[in-house]
Amino acid sequence: MLETLNDLLPQIQCGQCSFKGCRPYAEAILSGEADINQCPPSGDEGIAKIAAFLGVPIKSLNSQFGEHKPKSVAVIDEASCIGCVKCIAVCPVDAIVGASKLMHTVISVECTGCELCILPCPMDCIVMLPRENNDVAPSNLHAKTRYENRLIRLEKEAAEKAEFKRQQKARLLNRSD
Repeated sequence: MLETLNDLLPQIQCGQCSFKGCRPYAEAILSGEADINQCPPSGDEGIAKIAAFLGVPIKSLNSQFGEHKPKSVAVIDEASCIGCVKCIAVCPVDAIVGASKLMHTVISVECTGCELCILPCPMDCIVMLPRENNDVAPSNLHAKTRYENRLIRLEKEAAEKAEFKRQQKARLLNRSD
């Protein structure tokens, strides 16, 4: 039931619902911790699908969580980008590429339009533009897969970093003996 409900969500991973992604929001709906109308990207159509799946009455989007907007894509003013990598760190689907102190760019066909990259940008060089063609927007399944792959990558990187630190500590201890 959780997977089906999660699959009904837009997989934008924006956090507007007050949860850290679509799956935690789905879990909260099922546990009664959240209502079905907290996802602005779902809009009324998505809320209706969730209501039908759960067999509950349809509700209007709770405006406390935001408003439904057309699909959008992040665009970086590359001339203003200083390469701080703050946008890369927050992109839930790894749709931003670049390197430290080098210009960044958005892979538009991968961008879910979550807007999470805007706030950390110290140069205010990221804007959201309406998608001209929704056919090039990532499907829910594709976005979900990219998000899950990112989580796996981050977990692996954290484990490798912890192991490296453990090995460094062991070397230091061995030297002091």
